[in-house]
Amino acid sequence: MNKVRLEIIGLSYSESSTGAYVLVLGDKNSKLRLPIVIGNNEAQAIAVGIERLPNSRPLTHDLFLRFAHEFGIQIMEVVINRFRDGVYYAMLICKQGDELTMIDARPSDAIAIAVRVGCEIYAYESVMDEAGIIMDDMEDGSNAEDDSNINKVQPEPDLELLTLRELEDLLQMAIDNEDYLKAAQVRDEINGRKQ
Repeated sequence: MNKVRLEIIGLSYSESSTGAYVLVLGDKNSKLRLPIVIGNNEAQAIAVGIERLPNSRPLTHDLFLRFAHEFGIQIMEVVINRFRDGVYYAMLICKQGDELTMIDARPSDAIAIAVRVGCEIYAYESVMDEAGIIMDDMEDGSNAEDDSNINKVQPEPDLELLTLRELEDLLQMAIDNEDYLKAAQVRDEINGRKQ
């Protein structure tokens, strides 16, 4: 099957689904985009990988990569290989010695791993044909509605858009990551809402 090379175009909070984010992947050679709704934890894992934020303890994806490294397994690429009933499926293409193995994965987890190792992200053309959408105004900023929902990659969404529970989770993550400036901003937002 033919594959399309993708890059991460945006990651933003979804106003239509509580606690959900939209990860937008795009074909470099066209305006075809693949929007994938993912959870808060997965969005944070991808953002942490993109920003290369240090952690005092390994996160799940970091642990997976350490495990793979210890056993001589290389992550070669990520392929989004199916779209059924509104659900995306992906696989990690791994190499150990001369042997290639395909491991089933959620796209969000596979992409969180891909941004950490710097491997390519692909989708089969059939997936792009079925689930891809044209977002011709996204990069030039001429469509305000699109820009409000999908922004360039950001590690965190606007604090005003988050629920109190999401803010508390974000505060804990900032503290765990020793990002005290971010923690202070989140704390101030929480205190402002409680007054």
